[in-house]
Amino acid sequence: MTSEAGIAASGGVVAARPAAGRVPAPALRDFTARAFLALGVPEDDARRVAGLMVEADLRGYDTHGVFRLRQYVDRLRDGGITPAATVTTVRETAATALIDGGNGLGHLAMQAATELAIAKAGAAGIGWVGVRNSNHAGPAALYVLPQTRQGMAGICAAVGSANHVAPFGGSEMLLGTNPLAIAVPAGRQAPFLLDMATTNVAMGKIKSLAQRGEPMPEGWMVGRDGRPLTDPNRRDEGFLLPIGGAKGYGLAMAIGLLAGVMNGAAFGSNVVDFTTDRTSPTNTGQFVAALSVAAFREPTAFGAAVDTVFDEMRACAPLPGHAPVRIPGEGREERAAKGDAEGLALHPNLVKELDAIAGELGIVGL
Repeated sequence: MTSEAGIAASGGVVAARPAAGRVPAPALRDFTARAFLALGVPEDDARRVAGLMVEADLRGYDTHGVFRLRQYVDRLRDGGITPAATVTTVRETAATALIDGGNGLGHLAMQAATELAIAKAGAAGIGWVGVRNSNHAGPAALYVLPQTRQGMAGICAAVGSANHVAPFGGSEMLLGTNPLAIAVPAGRQAPFLLDMATTNVAMGKIKSLAQRGEPMPEGWMVGRDGRPLTDPNRRDEGFLLPIGGAKGYGLAMAIGLLAGVMNGAAFGSNVVDFTTDRTSPTNTGQFVAALSVAAFREPTAFGAAVDTVFDEMRACAPLPGHAPVRIPGEGREERAAKGDAEGLALHPNLVKELDAIAGELGIVGL
């Protein structure tokens, strides 16, 4: 399987910026790829990663798309990420595999894991691929949607790229946001797509608020005194809160064991903060799984049944003052199509950051 985002990026075409101030997706892909090229990333790898990053922005995961370029650039420049890394398969069975990302950009290892999981599910009905020695790879959604295009369900989880969470009832940061994504194909409708952190909010959202100069609501973070934090610039003074209290903590632990410990990757106190430490390999752990619908039931009947469930959920009368019920992931396909057609609206502070990166690397900016 070849990434659609990678294909779109491969031409390196730069379009003119629309009058409305939006940046064309091809121009953003090309700029991001050129930034990687300037740091020694091979061209094919640079364009594939750039394509996935812009796909994240197009789908609305703007805290995990080009917003992350600064972190990747700093770690590539300072030695924390290997520019010309080789992704290898180190263990394999009929339905499982373990991939080593070679300490390269995490998108490359995760794309390879997704492709291999799909291939194994096509033959065995299920494919599960663990990843070690990887890095931050953007939103987990990118690695479950390809399965739905092949008539499969996708599951993906990762150990967070920094510890921002304490065990429930504790005060030491030993856990990350440890995201989980699940996608299920439908019939005539867009797939179900859940992509969530095991905390009330991802740290990327808080960093985005800081960049925009906006406050954060209570309930996202607390200080080490247990009091709410609402200034995103003070995020280092406290920690994120898990979803559902002890349940979110348990889920984060489960993901850490399966994506980290199972793969020989970092978890707990071994996790390297990829923002503050730009030189050490992170040994990030992830996993991707694929489940073939055809292994369980006739795909057309399954798709029709999923459509019926979606229709029932939407038909549920909303509570007073609430918006109509939506399906997780609803509207993201349309959003991506609109962004492709009209360009992406980047926050002015993000544009300034990208311009600064261009200056540092000696490349033409947006």
